[in-house]
Amino acid sequence: MGWLGLDDTDTVDEGCTTFSLHALIEALPDDVRVGTLRLVRLWPYAHQRTRGNAAVAVELLPDNEAEFLRFLEQYWLQNLQPLQGKISNSNSRNRVQSATDPGMVWFSDRTENSSFYFDAVRSHVPLDSIPEATKSWGGLGRIGATAAVLWPQHKPTWEAVCWRKEERWSTTKRTVCEKALARADELPGTFLTRDPRTERSLISPRGTCPVLFGVRSRTEGTAEEAARLLAAAEATEPSIAWRVFCTNQATDDHLEQVHNAKVQSIEVLNRGTTVIETNAGKWLAFAESGDVKLLAQSLLPGDEIDGMGLNPEPDVIHLERLRLRKPKPIKERPICIPCNQRMKSMGKGQGVRCPICKDRQEEAWIEMKREASAWTQPPVDARRHLAKPLEWNEDTDEGRNG
Repeated sequence: MGWLGLDDTDTVDEGCTTFSLHALIEALPDDVRVGTLRLVRLWPYAHQRTRGNAAVAVELLPDNEAEFLRFLEQYWLQNLQPLQGKISNSNSRNRVQSATDPGMVWFSDRTENSSFYFDAVRSHVPLDSIPEATKSWGGLGRIGATAAVLWPQHKPTWEAVCWRKEERWSTTKRTVCEKALARADELPGTFLTRDPRTERSLISPRGTCPVLFGVRSRTEGTAEEAARLLAAAEATEPSIAWRVFCTNQATDDHLEQVHNAKVQSIEVLNRGTTVIETNAGKWLAFAESGDVKLLAQSLLPGDEIDGMGLNPEPDVIHLERLRLRKPKPIKERPICIPCNQRMKSMGKGQGVRCPICKDRQEEAWIEMKREASAWTQPPVDARRHLAKPLEWNEDTDEGRNG
């Protein structure tokens, strides 16, 4: 078995790398056997990234590798190379666009090189750093394509991706049966299917692209069952096909370590985005991060905190998880119990007095302990594809999140 990797065939509003792989598989010679398909999310801050920061790969076994490589050469020239240099005409997304630069790689033997994969999922990697493939085509897309092939596939999840009819690609409207979606959400192992707060679907993209839905599961079998259920429902619009991908989604592969720091100051910006200045740099909790943002806004100087997230630039962390490990106690004036009123200072070194009954007390301050917190995470619709739900660490001793 060899591995074929592919990346960067889509723009912000057009195309889909998963569909590009599906089309290639459909065109394979009859003597090529198809194994596992992969969907691998990568570094989300890459300058020239695809819409979902994902590359794809597939395990293939050709009877005659030389003939197979000739097929790939022709397929590349006719179907994939022409995609180079495309850019969306849409200005609907607040995102700097880069022209597509497709890449394809073939590895006859997939040598173990997980370090390159982890580099590609956690940081920027240059094109000249990729391991040499048996055969490669194209440009920057070879980075993601190679990372997808070299992913060690440790504790994967699964996603069944379904593609809609081509005449529907230009519209953002998608129709997926709500009753079937509710049933799929109840299947054991599916996750991020519906928002538990609003019951809004989380399986369909919002833009114009071939994908009708992508349903995620912790097992391959459940992903297949959910896809059949959704695609076959009468209220779901017609589709071309669906395939199940093995993925690195919900694996936390992008998070390398827990960061520790002491809070120096807090600043709340527009819409609630919170800047935490610490002795270890600047930590950002974005407005959409829910409980992470709320915890960040409650912090006080001197609090000792732990965080997990990515570093888009040196000494800056975009928080995906946050916990208050050791809160700094606060001091308050004592309360007059009979009057239920907080006492007031009578002057330096003179103690405090109740403003109602005039009772006095020498102890001017009392120390109030604050509780440490558990880990917090963003709501389901604001998490990265790569983020592992904290709940999963409650039924396993293998989580890294304390």
